[in-house]
Amino acid sequence: MSSSTDEVLYAGIDVSKARLDVALRPTAEGCLGFANDQAGIDSLLARLQQASPTLVVLEATGGLEHPIAAALAAAGIPVAVVNPRQVRDFARATGRLAKTDKIDAQVLARFGEEDLRPEPRPIPDQQAREFAAILARRRQIVEMITAEKNRSGAMRSKPVRKRIEAHIKWLEKELKRTDEDLDETIRASVIWRENEALLKKSVPGVGPVLARTLLAELPELGGGELSPKQLAALVGVAPLNRDSGTLRGRRTTWGGRERVREVLYMGALVATRYNSTIKEFYERLCGGGKPKMVALVACMRKLLTILNAILKNRTPWRSSHALTP
Repeated sequence: MSSSTDEVLYAGIDVSKARLDVALRPTAEGCLGFANDQAGIDSLLARLQQASPTLVVLEATGGLEHPIAAALAAAGIPVAVVNPRQVRDFARATGRLAKTDKIDAQVLARFGEEDLRPEPRPIPDQQAREFAAILARRRQIVEMITAEKNRSGAMRSKPVRKRIEAHIKWLEKELKRTDEDLDETIRASVIWRENEALLKKSVPGVGPVLARTLLAELPELGGGELSPKQLAALVGVAPLNRDSGTLRGRRTTWGGRERVREVLYMGALVATRYNSTIKEFYERLCGGGKPKMVALVACMRKLLTILNAILKNRTPWRSSHALTP
C-alpha cells in the first residue's frame, strides 16, 4: 500500500461489527480486510501511515465508526465521517447498485476522490462520546416509556397491565438516574457548564434536552467556522431549491442531523409562545401568508442562529442577538 510522494490517495473504510474493509483510490490494489479490534486497528493504522492518504472516508454507522475514527484522528490521518444517505445517493449516481462491504469501501474512497471531497472534521473526545451515549440512552428510555404507556392504555388484561405499569415505574427511575449521569458529566466540564447555562438559562424556549443535545450532537455550534447558512444546512433546516428549467419548485428541507432537528423543532415550538423575539417573527411570517410549518422551520433557523451567536460571543441572550436569518 505504498505510494509515491506526488500521488494523491483517498481511502474508504467500510466498518462492520467484526471487520474493517479498506479501499484506496486511485490504485489497482484490491480491498484489504482487518479485524475490527485493537490489533486490527493498529495494523490498519500502520498501512495507512505508510500510504499517507489525503483523506479517509467512513460512514456514520451508529457508533461502530468511533474507535477507528478516533484512532485515525489521533494518528494525524485526515478523516471524514459522512452521512450514509449521501454515500448511497452517490453510489446510485455512479452506477454502483450492488452492495457488499468491499464495494462500499470502494464507493467511500471514490466519494472522497471526486469533487465532493468532504472536509475532515474534528473527532469528539472520549468525554463527549460518553455524554452522547448517555443522551442517546435517555432518548431510548423516553421512547420505551411512551410505548409502554400506550400498551397500558390499550391493555384489558389487569395482570398484564399491572406488569406494564411496574415496568413503567422502573423505566422512570432509570430515566432519573440517566438525568443524574448527564448532570454529573456536565458538572465535570467547565466549558459544558458554561455552555449549558448560556443556552438553557438565558433563552426562553431552550430547555435541558435541547441544550444537552446541542452540546453532544452539534459541537460546531459557536465555533465560528460555519456561517449561519452552513450551520442550518448541517442540521437540515436550510431550504433547498427544487428547480428545473423554467419550473420553480417548492423549497424543502431534508437530511442533516435528525436528532438535533427533532429537539430544535420542539424548542422552536415552545419559543413561538414564550420567546418574544421568536413569537413576533413567527406571527409576522404567518400574517404574511406563510404556512405555519414553513414559518416554524424559519423559527428553527432563527433560534439556531441566536444560539450560535450566544456561544460564539460568550454572552447571554438579549433581543439584539435575534439576527435575521
